[in-house]
Amino acid sequence: MDTINAHPMDGFPVRPLRFALSDQKRDFVWSRTNPRFALFFNAFVLHVPYFEHYLVKSMRAAMPHVDDPQLLRDMRAIVGQEANHAKVFVEYYASMKQHYPKVPALCDYNDRYYTKKAKTDTLKQLVGYTAGYETFTFLAGAIILQNYNKWLVDSDPTIKAMFVWHQVEEVEHGAVAFEVYQKLFGDCEWYRRWMIVVTVTHMVRETYKAYTHMARVEGWMSNPVKAVKSLASCTGLLLRFVWHALPVLRKGYHPRKHPLVTRQQNPIQIAWRRYEKAGGDVLEIDRAKMAEIMKLAPESIAA
Repeated sequence: MDTINAHPMDGFPVRPLRFALSDQKRDFVWSRTNPRFALFFNAFVLHVPYFEHYLVKSMRAAMPHVDDPQLLRDMRAIVGQEANHAKVFVEYYASMKQHYPKVPALCDYNDRYYTKKAKTDTLKQLVGYTAGYETFTFLAGAIILQNYNKWLVDSDPTIKAMFVWHQVEEVEHGAVAFEVYQKLFGDCEWYRRWMIVVTVTHMVRETYKAYTHMARVEGWMSNPVKAVKSLASCTGLLLRFVWHALPVLRKGYHPRKHPLVTRQQNPIQIAWRRYEKAGGDVLEIDRAKMAEIMKLAPESIAA
């Protein structure tokens, strides 16, 4: 079966892509279409590589307890994808740390936080926390791809390419941690739901800490009007993610059935997967490249 035409969560591969991220003079407000989204997403993913290290520990700890060959394949694939994501984001933050003075301390805090959790959490805590956290990373991937023209169309080609790759793969492996939890602890549904609350609390807190600092450095907090607009933008985006996460609390929920992952609603991820599998260069994506990926006329990608 052609996996490109299948459900995006079926048979997903590991793609060890590397992007040219070492330019310390890069504009970190990298989206001209929506500068506040660029800053929000820099803040939102600041702690992500440290969680991804935790996820790798979680999946590896769970593997000896899983006997389903397909699920084991997916667990190995999510470990590969997330390990690559962590390497890329750490490289991105290396240059970001030169621009935002508090970013090194924020990164260090999350590194210590997730390193300690990985060492002390029980298997149930490891898998439950991972399943809760992945609820939001997979939804964020789907939402961002849906809003490409509003948030990403006119932006730094390298950063855009990195985030599109990341969002596509977050959608692809969005069901794995959930399925592992169901396999090992499915009779304890309340704990999975509680972990959603725990993880979203951590995400929101860390995102606000990073975003307010970055907005201040960019001069977006220099007067009350600017500050309110900046904080309202951050809050609105977080609320959007939370709103789309409400179905995960329902009985019988499964990530594969979430409306945001249907083929019809995610044309970019379908086209990107096909293009990358055919050997297309996805390390930089400007408007012309996105038109090529989507097989559209360049003017149709314009803002």
